[in-house]
Amino acid sequence: MIKHHMSRRTFAGAGVATAGILWASGATALADRPATAESPMGPFYPMGHPAEADADLTWLKGHKTRALGQVIEVSGRVFDVHGNPVPGATLELWQANAAGRYDHPSDLSKAPLDPNFQGYATLKADAHGDWRIVTVKPGGYDSPIGHRTPHIHFDLRGQRSRNIAQLYFPEETAGNAADLLYKQLGAEAATSIAVRDASDPNKYRWDIVLLG
Repeated sequence: MIKHHMSRRTFAGAGVATAGILWASGATALADRPATAESPMGPFYPMGHPAEADADLTWLKGHKTRALGQVIEVSGRVFDVHGNPVPGATLELWQANAAGRYDHPSDLSKAPLDPNFQGYATLKADAHGDWRIVTVKPGGYDSPIGHRTPHIHFDLRGQRSRNIAQLYFPEETAGNAADLLYKQLGAEAATSIAVRDASDPNKYRWDIVLLG
């Protein structure tokens, strides 16, 4: 069973719509912003944290081969709802590999595991709220609630709040629209979609907004 966290979605109306435009444009000026939408933690949160959990999920120490799949860079900043950076915010993330398989005993998929893929990371935003990871774009997969579009799970902890969120990819328009959990985000779905770099399709930006 997929467990949901109690929602703290209290930002709605015209002010949120304006803030969404600022968020999508990557603007960093102080302005009220909608909090990043909450999502279920899902069944594949790691049972135990791996020994290696750095911000590059594509290389494991001692391995000579990089993880399979499209190598991507995802970066952004952590803000509060008033547009102030949240220094030192903790970001914990986990995802399926390029074939859509989690390294988790509950994942019964027949897709292959990738022994060179880390699949999990934990990091802290810097003094300006900036963060960056290198990973592979996750594959979609079939699940008991229907096909899951490519996504990355995040457990986000600021100075005074915590949020479980999922990052989605803007080029997966049809897959996102059909994904049950994405559809449940409703008008807040835009806060969960990364922005793809126009000059480099392997780079994405995702600014995160916490309550504080």
